[in-house]
Amino acid sequence: MTQPGTTGDEPVAEPVQADGEAATARAVVDAHGGLTGWSEGARRLLGYQEAEVTGRSATLLLADEPLADTLRSLAGLRRWNGSVNLRHRDGHLVRVSLLAHRRERPSGDGSGPEWLLVSPVAGTRSELDEDSPHGWSLTQSPCTTALYDTELRLLRANADMERVMGLTEAEMRGLRVSEIVLDAESDRTEDLMRRVLATGERQHMRAALHLSGDPRESLWSVTLAPVHDPDGTVRGVLLSAHNMTEEHLARQRLALVAEAGVRIGTTLDLTQTAQEMADVAVGQLADFVTVDLLPDIEDDQELRAMTLPSPVMLRRVANQSVLPGCPEAVVELGTVAVYPNVSPAAEVLASGQPLIHEVTPAGVAKWENQAPERAERVRRFGFHSVLAVPMRARGITLGVATFTRHRNPEPFTEDDLLLGQEITARAALSIDNARRYTRERTTALTLQSSLLPQGHPRQPAVETASRYLPASAQAGVGGDWFDVIPLSGARVGLVVGDVVGHGIQASAAMGRLRATVRTLADVDLPPDELMTHLDDLVDRLSAEGDDAPDSAPDIGATCLYAVYDPVSRRCCVARAGHPAPALLIPGSEPFLLDLPAGPPLGLGGLPFESTEIELPEGSLLALYTDGLVEARGRDIDQGVDDLLKTLARAGSSLESTCDDVLQALLPDRAADDVALLLARTKALDSRHVAAWDVPPEPSEVARIRRGVTRQLQEWNLEEDAFVTELVVSELITNAIRYAEPPIELRLILDRNLICEVSDTSSTAPHLRRALTYDEGGRGLLLVAQLSRRWGTRHARRGKTIWAEQALSTGDSGPAAM
Repeated sequence: MTQPGTTGDEPVAEPVQADGEAATARAVVDAHGGLTGWSEGARRLLGYQEAEVTGRSATLLLADEPLADTLRSLAGLRRWNGSVNLRHRDGHLVRVSLLAHRRERPSGDGSGPEWLLVSPVAGTRSELDEDSPHGWSLTQSPCTTALYDTELRLLRANADMERVMGLTEAEMRGLRVSEIVLDAESDRTEDLMRRVLATGERQHMRAALHLSGDPRESLWSVTLAPVHDPDGTVRGVLLSAHNMTEEHLARQRLALVAEAGVRIGTTLDLTQTAQEMADVAVGQLADFVTVDLLPDIEDDQELRAMTLPSPVMLRRVANQSVLPGCPEAVVELGTVAVYPNVSPAAEVLASGQPLIHEVTPAGVAKWENQAPERAERVRRFGFHSVLAVPMRARGITLGVATFTRHRNPEPFTEDDLLLGQEITARAALSIDNARRYTRERTTALTLQSSLLPQGHPRQPAVETASRYLPASAQAGVGGDWFDVIPLSGARVGLVVGDVVGHGIQASAAMGRLRATVRTLADVDLPPDELMTHLDDLVDRLSAEGDDAPDSAPDIGATCLYAVYDPVSRRCCVARAGHPAPALLIPGSEPFLLDLPAGPPLGLGGLPFESTEIELPEGSLLALYTDGLVEARGRDIDQGVDDLLKTLARAGSSLESTCDDVLQALLPDRAADDVALLLARTKALDSRHVAAWDVPPEPSEVARIRRGVTRQLQEWNLEEDAFVTELVVSELITNAIRYAEPPIELRLILDRNLICEVSDTSSTAPHLRRALTYDEGGRGLLLVAQLSRRWGTRHARRGKTIWAEQALSTGDSGPAAM
């Protein structure tokens, strides 16, 4: 609003005594210039009754300015102040100091804003002497200070109050807080001022204000103190305010850093970590955040110092926005994009230093040819300030984090840069941890996968199916394993174990234990003896680790080993601190085998016991590690119960049963490694087994050979008779010559032909090379040459020498019988 020229001769209103609401002239003008409100103070100032002016154009009051020009001059302003000439009802001019506030209409009818006009009525008197020492100290106060009378009208304001309000003391004198500042906080301030007048006690408050000329909200600490006269009577209120905005912003930054420490890096997933950083920064630091990483940081090779290619290639791994759906994003998540050399991301990667970039039309124009889509988004959303920070951890450059503003009108400051660096540094370290962990986990998984069985060859003793689930990324790869080991005499060894701990060390320890179990099983040790030897090995490995300063901690493990014989249908089981297996016998309900628990491996010196049971053909054994039945929030007994219920519904397909068990017990990702091995027993009946008692007489060898020949004819194995006769002759002859009776010969037919000779001697034969003139010593060498493999296994009493031949007829055997 332009101020009319004056000559200094204009008449002014006569002083009017006014108190309370009448001390301020108030008028409300709508967006079209119509008067919609009129106070008693306005009547006293200009003489018009409310009914005479409401509903009429404000032109009635203006002495010499057209209304249209006045409204145009106020367009775009939130507040205006100045001196104007108004016309009194009786026709004379009144020069007034006017303060105008733009506000939305209380009715909310969408008819546009209105203006609240306020002016102190000239000639009002205060109960407090403005020229008292109070006034002198007020003007010299270092705080933002103002003095109000008992009617809450401003009497004095120091220079700092004038600066903050953008008004002079003369322009504010006689007005209330709610008339100077059009804000909800002003009403609260006046309520506390009344309490000061009523109680004589100080009041304190914090107020968030949008002051004129300041685009951002400021936070103030306000103290309201009573002003007493010599008699102790409260004569006014002293308002003292301190701008706490910077302190508040500093606390917000510290809070954001603390929040970043809690929210960033909650998992070891690289992408989720990057997204957590973007989520933390949006809203408080920036309006749009992107995290772009170098494409090769997830490679197995360790990153080294490198020369950035031109143009720069980055993969978008995370972004977040204050707007739903991140409409500002040009690059899709997971996509590798080109970043021009003029982009902030490329600049910070090249320099290694963060930067604050002001978005200018000239700068955007440089993007037009190289990145037209980005230039279009910058213009559409009004980006004005960019903060780019390189992501570095442990001397390695990982990528760049970019923070941008388009809703927040404030450009980034140096304090924002420090905050962005702190958040980015935390995120970069977490991302590097996730990258390293991912690489180690991949290595451990590869190692573990190579050490686990790659398939289940067909066994004459059992039908098997298995599952292995690595632990969640948070827990890390563990040391669970299982194995199916072919043994002599068509038997099979079933093993499942669990090494304590996670990571490559656990996988490596698992591999060593699995290899040891296979070696011990190959010499046909019974389960309890195998556990004793395995316990000794774990104890030695732990002792070796104690002597090496950089070695892994002590190894701990549990294990269960079972040997099933399809001829006798007996199963011998021993365990070392491992969960008991579940058994489902046809026609019965599943149950846990009652076995001696045994100590975990590595304790040393404690005994292991084995249990032998007879299993009907078609029995189902379930061997597993504790990760299957133990889970957070579920009791282990509940897990075992769920396992038994699932096995009770088992069908003919073991593969489907494995899937059903995992779905029932682990509907979500396993927190720990899980190994599950299912084995359904088979049986070799009399059609596949032939046995002879051998008297300890050399003459009996010929009779036994004839019996073997007849049996091979019944099995349609005439082509294998010659070799079998030679093997049988050598083994029986050795037993008669060197062993102790009783002696037994047994032939077992499955996919191979197995010849076994048992005696009661504990002395095991060994292979040797006979000299030219030796009369003996060539028997076992001949057996070894004619057989696929041969060996000796010891029993509680005596031993068995066995030899396994490949069948020349191919499909002969159980499937052809």
